[in-house]
Amino acid sequence: MEGGVVNPDKTVFLECFKTIWHTPYIMLLALTAGIGGLLFGYDTGVISGASLYIRDDFQDVERHTWLQETIVSTAVAGAIVGAAIGGWMNDRYGRKKTILCADLLFGLGSITMALAPNPWVIILGRLLVGLGVGLVSITSPLYISEASPARIRGALVSTNGLLLTGGQFLSYLINLAFSKTQGNWRWMLGIAGVPPMVQFILMCFLPESPRWLYRQNKITEARNILKKIYPTNEVEEEMKALQSSIQTEKETEGSLGDGIFSKIRSAWANKVVRRGLYAGVTVQVAQQFVGINTVMYYSPTIVQLAGFASNRTALALSLVTSGLNSFGTMLSMLFVDRFGRRKLIIISMLGIITCLVALSIMFFQASVHAPRVDIMESNHFGVNYTCSDFKTSTNPSSWNCLTCLRATSSCAFCASNENIYNPGACLAVDTITRAACRAQHRTWYTYGCPSKFGIFTVLLLGLYILCYAPGIGTVPWIVNSEIYPLRYRGTGGGIAAVSNWVSNLVISETFLTLTETLGSSGTFLLFAGFSAVGLVAIFLLVPETKGLQLEEVEKMLEKGYRPRFWCTEDKDMKSAS
Repeated sequence: MEGGVVNPDKTVFLECFKTIWHTPYIMLLALTAGIGGLLFGYDTGVISGASLYIRDDFQDVERHTWLQETIVSTAVAGAIVGAAIGGWMNDRYGRKKTILCADLLFGLGSITMALAPNPWVIILGRLLVGLGVGLVSITSPLYISEASPARIRGALVSTNGLLLTGGQFLSYLINLAFSKTQGNWRWMLGIAGVPPMVQFILMCFLPESPRWLYRQNKITEARNILKKIYPTNEVEEEMKALQSSIQTEKETEGSLGDGIFSKIRSAWANKVVRRGLYAGVTVQVAQQFVGINTVMYYSPTIVQLAGFASNRTALALSLVTSGLNSFGTMLSMLFVDRFGRRKLIIISMLGIITCLVALSIMFFQASVHAPRVDIMESNHFGVNYTCSDFKTSTNPSSWNCLTCLRATSSCAFCASNENIYNPGACLAVDTITRAACRAQHRTWYTYGCPSKFGIFTVLLLGLYILCYAPGIGTVPWIVNSEIYPLRYRGTGGGIAAVSNWVSNLVISETFLTLTETLGSSGTFLLFAGFSAVGLVAIFLLVPETKGLQLEEVEKMLEKGYRPRFWCTEDKDMKSAS
């Protein structure tokens, strides 16, 4: 962990394969702890599909956007708290007990959600799951790093990230598999309790981190674990390195003070760290305000906004975004050291802005060409089924599908059974009316209108993910591992991570409200505006750290960073080396 994030190349992966072939115990440690990354990814993705069916079962959720947002974002709020106390728990009780605690929280939260009789119990379950996510998000990579041989540490830690994106993809598959099962959303959320149970059982038979044991003066136990990880002739050398590292760490802690607030004050008072925080926090906030977690948390809903009413179709198309996210993350490993952090992140932001503007145009065109609401079609179902706002409108002939969905009295559009683009009915939202609409082989729309632009919107969404994942999706974490002096890395990285979680909470809690207030087109245009501001801030505040030693980064920040074009920066880096 002292070395920060490592981007393993194919040589490292080959070395990793050879090592675990001779010592499979190492892979057992890494994969068991990596289940935490799988849980993190699964929770991120599963709620996007489950929420479609939760709102079908609970009319309060269907009618109140803020309740849907709260169900999604409560886990993020819990994760902020979990991550905040996770550092203290790791230091006080060790990595193993922290992971076990996270498993219990995750399992309890999953059972609570699966058995929830009302939306508020689901929210309680989401809070418990969020606490578990916050704990494993920092503990799993830490445990893997400290229980891995140094020469393959980067490759093994990367398994946590791979399992995270794998967990997201798995959640979409699970959502799709249970989409036609009775109690579908309960299965989707409840099945999340299986992996933590497996991890809990396995962790009971695995050791504590040797680094934590050594720090607790349990030197013999630490040595016995290292003997299982390293060849016999390397154990004493690793023990000496461990002793030196922990001694340096304790000296650093003594100079910074014991309390978290004294460490933050000390960091902010340091000019180099403060400038590093400008860069580190900027990229983390920008990562969220490009709107990525609206896609991860609300992907099927966005697909429905594009004109695909079927829950199952929305889930199937959402698999594409999850798969592209995993693919883009792997692309980052190939390009981040070739093109550099700053160049890759700027190219990524330019691509994102372009995609968001294009998405805004697509949604605007869909709203302009939305099918008209027909009075005869609406009255066909009876006056009691018709949307009350439509009935009292002074100009009902001006209404279209979008006007119907934006009505204050919770209305839905029931498309024509001859052609979904023909005029349809504007009806009240309740289970009886929905059943009456579908009984006539019509399509029921509550989050979007029939649109010929829908397929282009989904393709643009996929392109947006491909622009995001290799750049702004992964580079912020690399920048934050390289931008701070060694003695302030924990404090600086922690501040940046909290800024990321808080930004995540803001976006996930407001997305559906924004789509209701500004429309889908206006919301994506707003994200394009946020992205443009983020691009300017990144250009002004984030330096290139590719190929620089920590000491060189510190000298650059001490002197003061001034943005330049890429070709000039490349020349400066060559001359510095």
